[in-house]
Amino acid sequence: MNENQYSFENPDYRHSYWHTCSHIMAQAVKRLWPEVQLTIGPAIAEGWYYDIFAPFAFTPEDLEKIEAEMRKICKEKLKLERFELPRAEALELMKDNPFKVELINELPEDEVISFYRQGEFTDLCAGPHLDSTGRVKGNALKLTACNASYWRGDSSRESLQRIYGIAFPKKEELDAYLTRIEEAKKRDHRRLGKELGLYLLMDEGPGFPFFLPKGMVLRNTLIDYWRTVHKKYGYVEISTPMILNRSLWERSGHWDHYKANMYSTVIDETDFAIKPMNCPGGMLVYASEPHSYKELPLRVGELGLVHRHELSGALHGLFRVRCFTQDDAHVFMTRDQMREVIQETVRLFDEVYSVFGLSYEIELSTMPEDHIGTVEEWEHNQDILKDAITAMGKSYVVNEGDGAFYGPKLDFHIADSLGRTWQCGTIQLDSQLPERFELEYVGEDGAKHRPVMIHRVVLGSIERFIGVITEHFAGAFPTWLSPVQVKLLTVTDRADDYAASIAKQLDEAGFRVEIDGRNEKIGKKIREATLEKVPFMLVLGDRDVENQTVSVRRRSGEDLGAMPVADFASLLREEVASKEIH
Repeated sequence: MNENQYSFENPDYRHSYWHTCSHIMAQAVKRLWPEVQLTIGPAIAEGWYYDIFAPFAFTPEDLEKIEAEMRKICKEKLKLERFELPRAEALELMKDNPFKVELINELPEDEVISFYRQGEFTDLCAGPHLDSTGRVKGNALKLTACNASYWRGDSSRESLQRIYGIAFPKKEELDAYLTRIEEAKKRDHRRLGKELGLYLLMDEGPGFPFFLPKGMVLRNTLIDYWRTVHKKYGYVEISTPMILNRSLWERSGHWDHYKANMYSTVIDETDFAIKPMNCPGGMLVYASEPHSYKELPLRVGELGLVHRHELSGALHGLFRVRCFTQDDAHVFMTRDQMREVIQETVRLFDEVYSVFGLSYEIELSTMPEDHIGTVEEWEHNQDILKDAITAMGKSYVVNEGDGAFYGPKLDFHIADSLGRTWQCGTIQLDSQLPERFELEYVGEDGAKHRPVMIHRVVLGSIERFIGVITEHFAGAFPTWLSPVQVKLLTVTDRADDYAASIAKQLDEAGFRVEIDGRNEKIGKKIREATLEKVPFMLVLGDRDVENQTVSVRRRSGEDLGAMPVADFASLLREEVASKEIH
């Protein structure tokens, strides 16, 4: 790597930096515990990990020892040297490590077998790496976790320990990263979901979330908003069955290309599958009646409950589940409407994401190896997607080979308040399923034509999006979305009847209200309502009863003073209608 490429902003350099750190960590571990066996240690999106087979469990104190030894190795400025060996010699070099031997034996006969050496440490590796351990700043690295893993991700194989780490060129950058990680822990949607009474994740249903009463209010409010926006953009809504027979999934291509992720069953001696996506059902609905060009584009939405088999180790709160509601939509169109429909869909995305204060970046995913349709069709559709968004002044990055098996797609990676990105929205351009399902419309010329379609989601998964915005807002949802919008806090029991009358007025006006009439000090009530993230607290004492007012506080601690109930209701109504973020 040339000197002018040593920039941490360069993703290739950053990858090499973290990959080199994984080797430094592995060398440190071998120095401290020569008996352990190393398996694999790649760079990842943020930092690196190394999977280690050891006869003991690493402790937090052990991680501190490893960090100290890593700093020594950085100061030693060991040169990293790449060399290659014939298969027989490579196997001889790694003969004491069965994991490395297995990896070598799986390499193609004609593939180069390369190693990297730094001081006394040598590892099987394709690279690339930095040229010296001295490039890594020892005071700006941190081992962040040690978790259990399995060799090759197979629970029937050896149990390993995976040590994660992160490093930056400057200590200030490491400190900022660690601060951000601590803030992310405070915002963990799994913890907040339980504390705020929204949802639960239980051992009795791994990957199948439970929504509690307040969580259902949040969920239904989000869905109501989704329906409002889609009505504005001309969508109609349908619902298709959760279980459909095998022949349908064979026709769609899912049985051949997606079966490993599908749950199946047998009904009346016929194979059925629980739907992993809504598309084939949507095809049947379209095909159930004739269509004219005058109806197109036809925008059809569905909040469909889908099930996908995910490995247990991949499950993560609401972010990766086995059962979720996909806010799906299919738009059927003529070929000359493709660009316009894509742009219209992006404008819908812009409107929705802006309500939550979410920015995004676009990724164009192109033809995978496992695909249906001709290369020419794929290239044409990829060009349509590119042209549509560039004409809107939007940029994109290319994700080679990661399209759906039936068509290229635009993925929308939204950024939250901590700068983390989440893939939520997607627009998939598809000329394959209309062909497979023989979809038709009668054109202006009176002849039958094949429509083109897009598959699109804006939230992606209702459950996952709730997890994202829970962390984005740290549980302090905007007033329009909050499960409880107002909490009435009585100072004495003399205010109980007054609180009940106010609650009735606000409830009848369509607001979500709770009363805290416990015999507790008002300070405690305010603290607890603040922890519950309730947007407004109305403190009711003797003076408020006498003057028929309410003393208004925001959850931020801002005191808005005393005002008539009607004035507060007007303030609340305006804030809910505007969907303002506080």
